[in-house]
Amino acid sequence: MSTPTPVDPPSSHRAIENLIATYAELVDDGDFAGVGSLLADATFSGGTAPVSGRDAIERSFHDTLIVYTDGTPRTRHVTTNLIIEVDEEEGTATSRSYFTAMQALPDLPLQPIAGGRYHDRFERRDGRWRFVERRVHVDLIGDVSRHLRQDAVEAISSAT
Repeated sequence: MSTPTPVDPPSSHRAIENLIATYAELVDDGDFAGVGSLLADATFSGGTAPVSGRDAIERSFHDTLIVYTDGTPRTRHVTTNLIIEVDEEEGTATSRSYFTAMQALPDLPLQPIAGGRYHDRFERRDGRWRFVERRVHVDLIGDVSRHLRQDAVEAISSAT
C-alpha cells in the first residue's frame, strides 16, 4: 500500500492572489453575502465610512451598488499590477494593486467606469490567509450613475 502524496498547498503569494481575484468575482456576481464572508475578519473602506464584520460589509454593498434583474451589477472588475509582500515568519502580508471596473447594459456599451487602487493587509490564521483590511482608492471616475446609488456617488466624488 502506498502512502498518498500530500496536496501541495498554494504558496502564500498564490493564496493572496486568489483572495484578491475572489473579491472581484463575488462583486461582479452580485454575491454580497460572499463578499461579507470573504471580508468577515476585515475592515473595508471605499469612499464611505469604514465598515467591519460580515453583516456590516454585506449591508454596505447592498446599500451602495445597483443590482439588475440578473442579480448582478453588470460589471467586471479587472485587477492588475499586483505587488504582494509576505512576512512568512509573522504570518502577515500586504498588497497593492490597480483595478479597473467596467460595465455594460443593454443600452450602455461596454466601458470603463472607474479605476483606482486597492491597498490590502492579510493575516494567516489557522493556516489560511484572510483579509484584515481592504482600502479602495478611486483615482479615475467615469459614468458610475448605473453602478452606484446616488449617496455612494456623492461620497466617492468628494473623496477623489
